[in-house]
Amino acid sequence: MKKTKGFTLAEVLITLAIIGIVAAITLPSLLVNVNEKAWDAQKKALHARMAQAIGQMNTLGGYGTYTEDEEGTATVDMAAESFILDALSKVYKINNVCGADKLSSCGVPSKIATLGAVSEVNFPKKMSELNDKLMNGLKAEGEMGDMADTKAAAFETVNGESVAVFYNPLCSSDAFENHYVQNKMCVNFIYDLNGDEGPNEVGKDVGFITAFYNKNSVVVAPIIYDKDYVSTVSGYTEDKAGMDAASACKTIGEDLRLPDRDELASIFINGILLNLGKSTNVYWSSSVISSGASGLAWGQHLNNGYLHKYARSNLLYARCVKK
Repeated sequence: MKKTKGFTLAEVLITLAIIGIVAAITLPSLLVNVNEKAWDAQKKALHARMAQAIGQMNTLGGYGTYTEDEEGTATVDMAAESFILDALSKVYKINNVCGADKLSSCGVPSKIATLGAVSEVNFPKKMSELNDKLMNGLKAEGEMGDMADTKAAAFETVNGESVAVFYNPLCSSDAFENHYVQNKMCVNFIYDLNGDEGPNEVGKDVGFITAFYNKNSVVVAPIIYDKDYVSTVSGYTEDKAGMDAASACKTIGEDLRLPDRDELASIFINGILLNLGKSTNVYWSSSVISSGASGLAWGQHLNNGYLHKYARSNLLYARCVKK
């Protein structure tokens, strides 16, 4: 008689146990990767729709009502809500609008985790809460000091995203010179892709979009990498002495790049979300003014919002964003 070979019950149970352990270890990370790819795709789609809507507006400044008393305190502040109702809703389909005191009614979470889940912060409710340095520099700059510390409003999109709006009705156009970026910012959006369902974390379901310049507006939505490059680098792409800023991002990951000057300005604006509160570093942008080691490129100060032209032979920091 022929003997039939097979696995014993013990062997089958051991194999199933090993498969279960491996699955328990790998499935969570696989699910995170799937979620992050889906979130990144949704972020890019939201950015594209918002950029298209903003592009249909002739001007971004001057909407809404904002008045101050002699001490500079807002007495009437419906600027952000008015911008949504009187401007954005004309070019972008909106389901629901919520005023400054009812952000949660539009699915805006009360707290969010900052980039990399380093800390949890209260959701900002007015312009200056986006970054405690946002109003710095402007006060001493005379005519450059025009920026309204307005309250936020919010709306829900037809796709289920919750979007908080921070609006500066006094925003100006770009002079293409050294300047503070604060008063170039017209609108800043902080969105949560799935309302307050969670994880409510920057870099995952929470992100931001910023529109700069009253005329010929630029709309950016940097998806930021959660670490600085480890050392300062030059801004000169042919520098043989050390690694340049653009290459530094590629060494970290092929899906990373150096942000342009408007994206860096957006990163400064949203400092509270990115754990940048104590940073005094100056960062390279990919926006080159002139070529060569003696040429110039834009660098962004994170301690006051100043955008400055630097010789590309200088050593500044590099912060990367996703392509």
